[in-house]
Amino acid sequence: MRIIQILIFSVLTSGLLITPVKAQSIDDSYTQIKPAQPTQSGDKIEVVEIFWYGCSHCFSFEPHIEAWQENIPEDVVFRRVPGALNKSWIPHARAFYAAKKMGALEKLHRPLFKAIHQNRRKIFTRESLIDFAQETGIDKEKFTKHYDSNETKIKMKQAFFLARNARITGVPAVIVNGKYLVSASSAGSFERMIETMNYLTGVERRQ
Repeated sequence: MRIIQILIFSVLTSGLLITPVKAQSIDDSYTQIKPAQPTQSGDKIEVVEIFWYGCSHCFSFEPHIEAWQENIPEDVVFRRVPGALNKSWIPHARAFYAAKKMGALEKLHRPLFKAIHQNRRKIFTRESLIDFAQETGIDKEKFTKHYDSNETKIKMKQAFFLARNARITGVPAVIVNGKYLVSASSAGSFERMIETMNYLTGVERRQ
């Protein structure tokens, strides 16, 4: 049992649970979430990306999701939600919500990804994240306050329950309108993920 637990933890922290394989059809590229999860976009179609800064797959997916955002339809709302699937991911989730609360997410998001995956920096703890935020020009005192706040704790719990209820086992993962789950392991590639996202938003548009 101990060996199995170690293997599961190792796979989760690497990002993907299953090695991506080429999906045979668009219907093989996603799974339906039952029951559907509530959204925050009102009448618009919500697309949510679940990610972790320590995940190399998430870092590789960034250019694809950023390019997709450049041509996002007017009836679609995109938001990122940091994964909180295990304890090692929690510091990054806290940092994300702290920066977002301050309106400083652009200063933190891409630089943190690059620092970890291109510069091989070990930024995984509260202290190292606070120091890194200060490096990017974010006020250290305010960032620390929001990092440790009850509001951030509540948002993290919401993120955890969203991922759990959608049965997410690895990242990056995308939830379309609370109803469909798309991952690289189901879609087979990042390009196929984007194609599937577009297909599913079209399905929702016709509802």
